[in-house]
Amino acid sequence: MELKSIMHVDDDEDIRTIVKIAIETVGQMELVQFSDGPSALEGIGDTKPDLFLFDVMMPGMTGQELRAELSKCSNYKNVPTVYVTAKAEDSFTNQLLSGGALAVVTKPFDPMTLADKLRTIWKTKVNPPSEETFS
Repeated sequence: MELKSIMHVDDDEDIRTIVKIAIETVGQMELVQFSDGPSALEGIGDTKPDLFLFDVMMPGMTGQELRAELSKCSNYKNVPTVYVTAKAEDSFTNQLLSGGALAVVTKPFDPMTLADKLRTIWKTKVNPPSEETFS
């Protein structure tokens, strides 16, 4: 299965604009964006993204709290999550990964390579190539 659609939540309008260009224009994927957790919960509707891309530190509801809320719904509990954060400490990254994150992307990131980075994460962790068996 190919990565085709992403739901992105970030409170920073500039970051949302950069991600929109990176995912839609450069990466040629579908993107749904929200400015915070509550609006994402309210607006997700019947949307079924392949991947969640959440900012960690947002006012009102963190990315992890949003993920926990979405996990309560059967439609979204198995959607993989990649977090985006400016907090680059290894211990924090490891905490996110041990909490179920697929990967962590550190801000600032290169918008020209973001889509490819997400596709690589997807291919290696969600949809790895099957190993061929020889008889």
